Amino acid sequence: MIDVKTYAKKFWQDGFIHIENFFSSELVELYNEKIIEHFGMSPDFSHSDEFIEKSAVEVIPWFPQREGIKCFDAVSEDSKLCALTEAILGTGWYEQYSMVMFSKKGTVGQSWHQDCPPDNPNHFNMNRLIYTMDISKKTTGGQTMVMPGSHKTGLIPSLSEPFDESKAVTLSPKRGSLVMLHGHCYHKVKPVTGKYRVSTNYRVAPKYTPEDITDIGIYRNMRYQFSTESVLEERS
Repeated sequence: MIDVKTYAKKFWQDGFIHIENFFSSELVELYNEKIIEHFGMSPDFSHSDEFIEKSAVEVIPWFPQREGIKCFDAVSEDSKLCALTEAILGTGWYEQYSMVMFSKKGTVGQSWHQDCPPDNPNHFNMNRLIYTMDISKKTTGGQTMVMPGSHKTGLIPSLSEPFDESKAVTLSPKRGSLVMLHGHCYHKVKPVTGKYRVSTNYRVAPKYTPEDITDIGIYRNMRYQFSTESVLEERS
């Protein structure tokens, strides 16, 4: 078993944790096979052209549990993951959805953003990212950059405000790794240079958090609402 209290303390200090070898090679191999079977190598983008242009997000989502693909329940039901989640979020936390995120070769990844508005510090999502392939500068690109402690600092700076990217940490998760990330924490994904880049996000939230908390994403240049595919606010 892992020391959930120590990891929970680190999560609240930094806004994220990265644990290698959390999931078995058999499970991540099965997931990766299902993911590639679904996407192939050249899937079409599902977001609008305006969103892709403004957000610099070239990621294609898939929601396998909504399609009844039962093997993806294994992570949701993992006792070790559930114990760690509860140690961080407390009792009453709930699952939102699982989302596979696929990026094609040559795509830009994701620009700096927050997954949800930081207006209420008690209302946020938590990403539980499962990696079914090695992510590295040499073979794939697409590493995740995170700004430690930024979950405590409010709104991500706009384009005209100071933003010291040198303080960010770059994560290169390996197959079987788990990354847990606070939805208010600033983060981005670097450009993809390998054949493809994929991760699976099992999103959860603390008790009393609105179910639509991730409907609005915060970028340095805008607030964007996914349900209406519209820019709510231009930021400069």
